[in-house]
Amino acid sequence: MNDHRTRFLELALRADALRFGEFTLKSGRQSPYFFNAGLFNTGATLAELAGCYADAVDAAGVDFDLLFGPAYKGIPLATALACEYARRGRDLPVAFNRKEAKAHGEGGTLIGAPLSGRRVLIVDDVITAGTAIREALGIIAAAGGQVAGIVIALDRQEVAGGVELPPGQTRRSAAQTVGAEHDLPVVAVATLGDLLAFTGNNATLATQRDRLLAYREAYGSAE
Repeated sequence: MNDHRTRFLELALRADALRFGEFTLKSGRQSPYFFNAGLFNTGATLAELAGCYADAVDAAGVDFDLLFGPAYKGIPLATALACEYARRGRDLPVAFNRKEAKAHGEGGTLIGAPLSGRRVLIVDDVITAGTAIREALGIIAAAGGQVAGIVIALDRQEVAGGVELPPGQTRRSAAQTVGAEHDLPVVAVATLGDLLAFTGNNATLATQRDRLLAYREAYGSAE
């Protein structure tokens, strides 16, 4: 496993952003783990997280020149990543959107650097149904930008949908679906597969592995 993946999973556990137990997801599925990027809520944890993002992006070789954070969780993530790249000697412009257009002041739904003519990297926490990412793609296109790729913290590598997977349904994750639909690279700092390897190598977490495997068997995508 790449070092940034291990660092990320260790950080997520320390920040309580990654938990094991019984969790009911929005889809209605009973998941043996839960990830909440909102719990990276201190300067130190965000800085360390941004380092993991930057390493994942660099390893993937995505060519971009602007960072875009979809409201809301993408905003601090893109900002922290911009600060990390500045620390590494690369000063990148940042932009993000509002959920609702502002009628006064600068107005509009976009804040930050102009997108026109830029190769944009979308920075977010997860892709669940892909709704927020598709909205961001539309916003960037309307502003004249070109999306170069998407980076997320964790790819659950599971099919979207309800509690039961219909027979014959293509086992493709939300991240895979968005990437295929728009011909874009989707980079994950870590995946469910990485989490399985991580728990298998950690004596404290080894008991969680069988439950993770069972969940992947039921809902995992063909990745």
